[in-house]
Amino acid sequence: MMAHIFLFLEIFSQEGGIQSYIKDVLQAYLTLPDSEAAEVFLLRDAPDCPNPFKNQGITFHYLKNNSATLGRIQLALKFLVSLLRKRPQRVFCGHINLAPLTRLYCQALDIPYTVLTYGNEVWEPLPNSQKRALQAAASIWTISRYTRDLMCEANAIDPKKVAILPCVVDEEKFNLGEKSLTLIKKYDMENAKVLLTVARLWSGDIHKGVDVTIRALPTILETYPEVKYLVIGRGDDRPRLEALTKQLGVDKQVIFAGFVPTEELADHYRLADAYVMPSREGFGIVYLEAMASGIPVISGDEDGSAEPLQDGLVGWRVPYRDAEKVAKACLEILLGQDQCCHPQWLRQQTLTKFGKKTLRAKLEQLI
Repeated sequence: MMAHIFLFLEIFSQEGGIQSYIKDVLQAYLTLPDSEAAEVFLLRDAPDCPNPFKNQGITFHYLKNNSATLGRIQLALKFLVSLLRKRPQRVFCGHINLAPLTRLYCQALDIPYTVLTYGNEVWEPLPNSQKRALQAAASIWTISRYTRDLMCEANAIDPKKVAILPCVVDEEKFNLGEKSLTLIKKYDMENAKVLLTVARLWSGDIHKGVDVTIRALPTILETYPEVKYLVIGRGDDRPRLEALTKQLGVDKQVIFAGFVPTEELADHYRLADAYVMPSREGFGIVYLEAMASGIPVISGDEDGSAEPLQDGLVGWRVPYRDAEKVAKACLEILLGQDQCCHPQWLRQQTLTKFGKKTLRAKLEQLI
């Protein structure tokens, strides 16, 4: 029987690209033989978190505690007990912060382990304990060539032990469709060309490019005065961004929608004429969601977005801090003459490489 143990910081109490990716990995894992033998430890999730996998056989251990220290102690103890009792074939460590503990136990018990990595958490030189945990791992999974290359160079990792397990998109949820008249009315977008970004607005990560897109608006408005820029996401950087819109005189064109529930995201994507996020990403699942919805995309040109955009085959890659280049790409999309502006073609290209069947096949191969 395939006995595996997974460790994650959280999956269900936060919404974001990493959490969405982990859910896709678990969903694919559940289709493999004997997956019900697995156990999942969740440091920051509580039992009342919405868990779509709750009744599918996997055992979940929820360790959220008002005291972060106590939560980590509980994780260390329960994880060790499970290792001794189950002697799993492999442990999958879902975050670099949990890798030193995983290494400590697994090396002592001679259990192979895999570390999952995603993006900027491993782009720079890591503390020695985390670096040694990566170096000692039986394998490392990551989501893009970009993250692999930066991680290996910064932390003396053998690239041969790193496998690419890319993000995928839910093709049933994100699909082609008409713009929602209800949302058009809600956001006052009648007859508007709509630019869209979906991102966490956190001051600790200003590389999503929302400020750059705002700076691009005056140039875009010269050709398309009816343009609106819809920003979905919440965070402590919003006041700075709102101040920037006023400074540039585009506050009437920028709509900060705040948090949008997952089940409403697909309709919001379909509002867009262009998805704009000139950023530094480990991968960028939002690009897949937009393209599966038939929406042309703009990304940065120095990050993992090369993979969802297939090295520029299916989208525009621009210098991620260059507002004029962003404006130029937006104008090309709004003109609509490029093949990447054809919704059905764009969706087909995306699903061929990044549909859920691809993830399941790759996961089965790796396990």
